[in-house]
Amino acid sequence: MSKKFASQGDLEPKKVSFTELAEGLYAYTAEGDPNTGVVIGDDSVMVIDTQATPVMAQDVIRRIREVTDKPIRHVVLTHYHAVRVLGASAYEPVNIIASRPTYELIVERGQQDYESEVGRFPRLFEGVDTVPGLTWPTVVFERELTLFMGKREVKILHLGKGHTKGDTVVWLPKEKVLFAGDLVEYGATPYTGDAYHEEWPSTLDKLLALGPEKLVPGRGDALLTPEKCREAIEGTRSFLVDMYESVKAGKAAGKSLAECYAETYPKLKAKYGHWVIFDHCLPFDITRCYDEAGGEYPDPRVWTAERDKEMWHSLQEVIANQ
Repeated sequence: MSKKFASQGDLEPKKVSFTELAEGLYAYTAEGDPNTGVVIGDDSVMVIDTQATPVMAQDVIRRIREVTDKPIRHVVLTHYHAVRVLGASAYEPVNIIASRPTYELIVERGQQDYESEVGRFPRLFEGVDTVPGLTWPTVVFERELTLFMGKREVKILHLGKGHTKGDTVVWLPKEKVLFAGDLVEYGATPYTGDAYHEEWPSTLDKLLALGPEKLVPGRGDALLTPEKCREAIEGTRSFLVDMYESVKAGKAAGKSLAECYAETYPKLKAKYGHWVIFDHCLPFDITRCYDEAGGEYPDPRVWTAERDKEMWHSLQEVIANQ
């Protein structure tokens, strides 16, 4: 029996946790589903990544209202992917904050990404008909933006390329809490279909240099010790390096994408196959590795709903025929 495309077979609801990281700092996590961060300042609330639809965002709002009645004024987009940003309208924020490269990616490929991701993750797009359209940032920054929410200092940083060219993290320097977006995963497979594998490890070095003591990854549990923070960052790095070096060597030897996939998939399966969304991600990830290796496509090609399925099913056949 053939596998269902991407995450179309993943229909079981996940258990949500709302974890307090420090006073007024929370992580909304759900067993490997996309995470949301919450920062409560003296006079307002910031939400970091919104969930995929206004309907999905309502559960985040409900949990915020259990701990504060302060207005939700700020939404930060860690990057442009639809599953992260299309719930923004539910919060009725004053500011929607993103890096300039993230804004540029929304202009360039936001609509295609929206249509693509709805097909990949039907469970995560509950109430997709409530999405009013693309989410447009109202505050765009270059490298760093510091926001004072009363006395609470919040640094919004674009430290380099990785998961996308526009990745943003939110850093609380006093509390040493890092909201890392999809630059870091924990027990979840990094999606690298829009990534920069050559540059991602150096961006991880910059995250380590911050010295986080608590960290919220893009997917996976909130991490509550410096040791767990390092484990997540280094685990993400290991996956990226193992995958990219295998594909790069195969392409340099003249092998096709299918041959590189057949060679790389079992190596990664043995080490990382227990991570959530492994089989969803690998076709996209290895395709992007192959494109990037040798400089053929320095920037990721645009994924469309049609390209998604054509590529994904063709590479599933490679494994099925081994």
